[in-house]
Amino acid sequence: MPLTVAALVAPPVPARAAPGRPAAERTAAPGDPVGGPRLASSGIVVNKAPGVPELPKIDAKSYLIADGTTGQVLAAKDAHGHHLPASTLKVLTAATLVPRLDADRLVRPSQTACNVEGTKVGLTPKMKYKVSDLFYSLLMMSANDSAVALAEANGGVKKTLGDMNAYAKKLNALDTVAGSTNGLDKDLGLSVRTQHTSAYDLVLILREGMKNPDFREYISQIDHDFPAPPTKKERKQGKKGGYPIHTHNRLLEGERHSYTGMLGGKNGYTIAAKQTYVAAAQRNGHTIYISLMSAEVQPSELATELLDWGFAAQGKVQPVGTLAEPVGAEKEAAQSEKGLLPDAPLASEDSSRTWVVVAGGAAGAVLAVAALLVVLRRRRRDDPFA
Repeated sequence: MPLTVAALVAPPVPARAAPGRPAAERTAAPGDPVGGPRLASSGIVVNKAPGVPELPKIDAKSYLIADGTTGQVLAAKDAHGHHLPASTLKVLTAATLVPRLDADRLVRPSQTACNVEGTKVGLTPKMKYKVSDLFYSLLMMSANDSAVALAEANGGVKKTLGDMNAYAKKLNALDTVAGSTNGLDKDLGLSVRTQHTSAYDLVLILREGMKNPDFREYISQIDHDFPAPPTKKERKQGKKGGYPIHTHNRLLEGERHSYTGMLGGKNGYTIAAKQTYVAAAQRNGHTIYISLMSAEVQPSELATELLDWGFAAQGKVQPVGTLAEPVGAEKEAAQSEKGLLPDAPLASEDSSRTWVVVAGGAAGAVLAVAALLVVLRRRRRDDPFA
């Protein structure tokens, strides 16, 4: 009785980029950017349509409005222009690391992580934190110390930057170069030459992140109890330490600039980058993504105007471009249609998954052989002529 065992092996791991450098040279020719030729313009691109209001006048150097359901880019301004991301870069950090790190794993941050500049949640090397708590603080209140601690949990900042740049390349976010895990720029000696992204790429990255249920939970949460060492009073009372943290996304429902249907978003600000923002909202089963970069004012009102226009224009205006699919998405879809289980996102960068699949196949083969031997022995015992 012949026995055939097939093992599914993940594709080779792509080369990772050095910190602050793109994973590979951009493949699109000048004038023919990812998403379509019209997105090469540094100005506003939009198609007018009856019953659709004029685009709002947004005081930002770059923005993009896209239909997340159809993948159509509805309007844009300098979609592929390179700008400093500020803390919107944390969307890439989270989208890269959420699938890689066990949410329940305990992490002790280094003193270097705790001493980072800018907005912090207040980590201390005296205790360990759950990875999930670090992600909440990263995406809710933009904790720079949590960004470094998560990178340390992933094998270090250098490795994590390589993973982030490789992941951006996989998403076709070819305008993106990560030189930090938290979006700090001048504090780390970074400029737009060594760290940048675009309005187009921010939407690609957030759209991919939102496919992960854990990512969606972290970025949509309004309040969260963050752990901390107990005070003397708390210890005497037998209580655990901790304090509440609150979201910085003012458009979440119930917040100051509440936007109906807001799914999640991430704001950012540094003096050099100015105001940056990326978000998604859903109404009547349709999702609109927006992003804006280098704005002069707090982005909530600007984002509201872009989202309102996007919902008004959805299904009515001719698109000016498309949102690119991740590299290999068509192949995975074809495998799924043929009844093959597609590999997990970026499984090619997780050697443990390959071994799990191969080990599973080997274990199945052993069990099959064992069952066959049992049957043959039983036949020999029951056969009087054996």
